Amino acid sequence: MDGEYDAIVLGTGLKECIISGLLSVSGLKPAPEAWLITVGVQVLHMDRNSYYGGESASLNLNQLWEKFRPGQTPPKELGPSRDYNVDSVPKFMMANGQLVRVLIYTNVIKYLEFKAVDGSFVLNKGRVCKVPATDMEALRSPLMGLFEKRRARNFFIYIQDYDEKNPATHKGLDLRAMSMAQLYTHFGLDVQTIDFVGHALALHRDDAYLDAPALPTALKIKLYHDSITRYPGLTSPYIYPRYGLGELPQAFARLSAVYGGTYMLHKADATVVYDEAGRAVGVSSEGETAKCKFVVGDPSYFPGKSRPTSRVVRATCILSHPIPNTDNAHSVQIILPQKQIGRRSDMYVFCCSYAHNVAANDKWVAFVSTTVESSNPEAELAPGLALLGPIDEKFVSVAEVHEPLEDGSKDGCFISKGYDPTTHFETTVEDVLGLYKRITGHDLDLDSKNPRLAEQQQQE
Repeated sequence: MDGEYDAIVLGTGLKECIISGLLSVSGLKPAPEAWLITVGVQVLHMDRNSYYGGESASLNLNQLWEKFRPGQTPPKELGPSRDYNVDSVPKFMMANGQLVRVLIYTNVIKYLEFKAVDGSFVLNKGRVCKVPATDMEALRSPLMGLFEKRRARNFFIYIQDYDEKNPATHKGLDLRAMSMAQLYTHFGLDVQTIDFVGHALALHRDDAYLDAPALPTALKIKLYHDSITRYPGLTSPYIYPRYGLGELPQAFARLSAVYGGTYMLHKADATVVYDEAGRAVGVSSEGETAKCKFVVGDPSYFPGKSRPTSRVVRATCILSHPIPNTDNAHSVQIILPQKQIGRRSDMYVFCCSYAHNVAANDKWVAFVSTTVESSNPEAELAPGLALLGPIDEKFVSVAEVHEPLEDGSKDGCFISKGYDPTTHFETTVEDVLGLYKRITGHDLDLDSKNPRLAEQQQQE
């Protein structure tokens, strides 16, 4: 292990593996004031566990029981343990979202196989309804009355046609200056429509966005529409890898290894080493020390350098049927907006089945998650659990969400945030790209050519 590296990454969670892969394919070199992109970075990636994935690992049935019911064995009627890949932090991907763009940029997509997610739903007035994403779907949606459908159709047409670089599509509206609430008012949308558009299409977790400039939310709604129309036959904007999300960290780990990254698992005593000025200069384990220019990792590897900002309660459930009122979908997301269930934050339902190779035949795995708001977290999940129908098995966990105290520029410790309760990857990728910018000093240009891939193509 002794040696020198450009970067050491601690933890093999999804965020850490993406960063490790991005650093490996982009490369870094030190400069007087920042880190500049070049080619040829050396990355050492370590984990205290004996498996990949960390907090975002996928578990088989035996591992799930060992985590929640140690010493007990899973019922035989659930099927073989190896048929299960149960996500610890379940999330779908937007088909045209940032994570898919990162997969394409790094070429990690060649290691993965995806399937479409069947449905995207929202709870409205106690009913589970399909989320309309286009002007035509708005006209057919049971979420709105006749006149509201027309207003919503006009709103969706405006969003679908909107081009930030083409003023002709702005129709005289300055989305940078007006608030989102003002944009809704301009189109005359009612409270119920605003509720599902803001939370099930733009994927906001609360209503604070209403007073913010309209442009970011308009682009989020446009992303939803662009995702559902990206591939023929999609019935939702989401895709999901076969065999679960545990495939993602391993795929990025393979990418890093291809470009010279070194991986070491089972390093339970991995500890960051600091110089006299308090800057990270390496990592020690088992009596050896690897030196580096900076360290990246999840908050658990940096005691005293992060703070808890919230708690997430999550129920993992095994079912023998699809979720009722979702058209017998094998995979589905249901968003329960805060106002619909009398809360300050949204609740999320995620469901996948044997169709995505995450459960035994004729079994479904469903998750219900939200931000903790009381002293009885499990009880808070009742509105989401009520949508699932009969539950074969249920496991409940509560996790703290940590955020770094500093940006890493002073101490060389670049720390990721914890995972929020959302069942989509948009907030996760925002953190990854923010972490990349803190390390390199600039945004990752996903529209540019990956330098390592371009180099390979020239050699070929």
